[in-house]
Amino acid sequence: MRALPVRRIATSALCATLLIGIAAPASMAADSDLRGHSHAAAPVPGADALLAQTKTLGDISGVLAPVTALVDAALKADDGQIPADQATKLGQAAKDAIAKVTAAAPVAPPAAVPAVPPVALPAVPPLSKNAERPRALAAADVKADALTALQTAVDSLVKAVTSGDAASVVPAATAVVTGLVNFVVATVLGGGLPAPNLPGLPALPALPTSALPTGSLPVS
Repeated sequence: MRALPVRRIATSALCATLLIGIAAPASMAADSDLRGHSHAAAPVPGADALLAQTKTLGDISGVLAPVTALVDAALKADDGQIPADQATKLGQAAKDAIAKVTAAAPVAPPAAVPAVPPVALPAVPPLSKNAERPRALAAADVKADALTALQTAVDSLVKAVTSGDAASVVPAATAVVTGLVNFVVATVLGGGLPAPNLPGLPALPALPTSALPTGSLPVS
């Protein structure tokens, strides 16, 4: 397929440059004002939780942009084939974004198991606080699995767009898109984000949780 005209690309770049030039002084002025009043400033209640949620959303956008750029280039290229250097560059950008989110994912420390004699344990209610840790671990595992699968799909797409086999591109691109959807859903359901409240939305499924043992502990 035909690429965008050079003039349109240049115009877009010029517009972006002008916007940055206009926004930069205002941003610097605002930052200066904030520093000038920092001695009297205090974070609003609940800011930490909201900052964590915006960080989660930022992680999603950070992965979406480079991965979708790879898929877009693959599907718009003649016969789905991209020059090897371009494919490597796009694939590396996607993999770097995935690796950044993977490295930033919190790792829950193992729970300490105190030495206690066998005792009878009551049944654990489904929504008790004791279930929060297994639920959090399950959510982290699902997100990690989604990122791993997305990484594999990206590698397969890079190979497809440089293989000379046009028929392999669409299946590989479909796997990447599916991997993106899985990553987004895993992040939304397990990332501590607010529940959606738009009327008409279907109910979101819950992530799997580990079953907690009930009854008496085994005697060693």
